[in-house]
Amino acid sequence: MKLGVNLGYWGAGNDQDNLALAQEADRLGYSVVWAAEAYGSDAPTVLSWVGATTKQIDLGSAVMQIPARTPATTAMTAATIDSLSGGRFRLGLGVSGPQVSEGWHGVRFGSPLGRTREYVDIVQQALRREKVQYQGKHWTLPLPDGPGKALKLTVHPVRSHIPLYLAAVGPKNLELAGEIADGWLAIFFNPERSVELLDAVTAGRRRAGRGEPDAPLAGYDVVPTVPVVIDDDLERAAAPLRGYTALYVGGMGSREKNFYNALARRMGFEEAAQQVQDLYLARQHRDAAAAVPLELIDQTALIGPRDRIKDRLARYAEAGVTTLSVSPYAASLPERLHVLRTLGDLMEETGLRD
Repeated sequence: MKLGVNLGYWGAGNDQDNLALAQEADRLGYSVVWAAEAYGSDAPTVLSWVGATTKQIDLGSAVMQIPARTPATTAMTAATIDSLSGGRFRLGLGVSGPQVSEGWHGVRFGSPLGRTREYVDIVQQALRREKVQYQGKHWTLPLPDGPGKALKLTVHPVRSHIPLYLAAVGPKNLELAGEIADGWLAIFFNPERSVELLDAVTAGRRRAGRGEPDAPLAGYDVVPTVPVVIDDDLERAAAPLRGYTALYVGGMGSREKNFYNALARRMGFEEAAQQVQDLYLARQHRDAAAAVPLELIDQTALIGPRDRIKDRLARYAEAGVTTLSVSPYAASLPERLHVLRTLGDLMEETGLRD
């Protein structure tokens, strides 16, 4: 199992801290650093900055939003960052949610699976430096009856294939991630309840004839982002993650369509998921955070004393995780750096580190 670090969103007043975190992860031999985007900072700009100040760590988007860019723009961006960084880019994509897609980007959210499939097809075609021609339900290139013509990428990427990841939560999206991507970007991943999730990914791999017959996930990167808080008191360790969990379970989407709320329900927290959502949508954010069950946080994060976290690391490896992307939660940069170093030490001590 490799280690990664997720910097989250930029622009919250901790930019230099995040840069220092990425540089320390690079020094410690972490495999990849991920940057996110929603409707603030964008991932490619952040990754370019991080890439210019690091030496060997891979640079991953978790995720670049599909409604934010045309497929051709995404291919251009991926090729550019990969070239500038000497072949260190990983392209993570996701459809976002209906509120951001329609409210911020002005792109209808309908048919997310079909749109993702076509989008990835076009991105891969462009990165192979083929003339981009596509006849799909959602994309037609070049546009018919106009002056447009089929074009190909003018620059030569430093690699013949840039690793592509999909963020996925629901069963059908997980199948798609297995079928058309090189890896899965997971959130709120519970290693004790991961069998059905990875079965869906495996089904997609088998349908596409990918992997080995007796090991369909061979070569596939399973990458959950896992919040980490080191503290001897379990309740105190969970406290910084309450607001984060409430935001996703309660407020990341509408009442009718919230993928993370549905995930929490599938994990057995139906009543709590409903309560958190009701409170969050009523703008009672503190009450929503307080209503998040400790068990939900504990199952989807690494919290508690050092030895407790050490014992739990093996569960992620046993569940099929190949890159554990940690998100260190702490009040100061020295404490966040301590989390990075401690996870590196624990992986060595357990013999889990690839």
